[in-house]
Amino acid sequence: MPFTHRKDLGLLALRLGAGGVLIAHGTQKLFGWFGGGGIEGTAKAMEHMGFTPGRESAIAAGLGEAGGGALLVLGLATPAAGAAAAGAMAGAVSVHAPAGFFAQGGGFEYPAFLGFVAASLGLAGPGCYSLDHVAGHKLNQPAAVLVAFTLAAAATTIVVNRRIAALAAASMDEGDMDTPA
Repeated sequence: MPFTHRKDLGLLALRLGAGGVLIAHGTQKLFGWFGGGGIEGTAKAMEHMGFTPGRESAIAAGLGEAGGGALLVLGLATPAAGAAAAGAMAGAVSVHAPAGFFAQGGGFEYPAFLGFVAASLGLAGPGCYSLDHVAGHKLNQPAAVLVAFTLAAAATTIVVNRRIAALAAASMDEGDMDTPA
């Protein structure tokens, strides 16, 4: 094996590892695999976490994780795959942030790490052991990176801000119930 392909093997290993983990988490949400809640259970959990509507939020999160992960594994449309998975993980970070950084305390360490790896792969590209390479990198152009990450950042900002507003409204409603009439 030529020395020049070490970077490509490293990118392949990262794509397989991170993509596989993302696929597993996404299929928990979408299909209930690996002990997950499936669409209905995830929709209820999403509503409880402030993501509304719950069903659509569950589908979006599941597709961002499973779909982004599958595309990362294949090395296909890598900028879009990395951006989608990073966006989904940013939503998860918003849920875990109040618990601090470390995962053992319920913090955001794990989804942040997955998001950074996915984003890094989307930015770096898949390497030569990929379908993007086979397809002449038609879906792995600099413009695709710009568009994918801009759209993912915008969508994530909207979703997280809607969640914050929903949680604030729910908190206000609970406060109203505590006030004597």
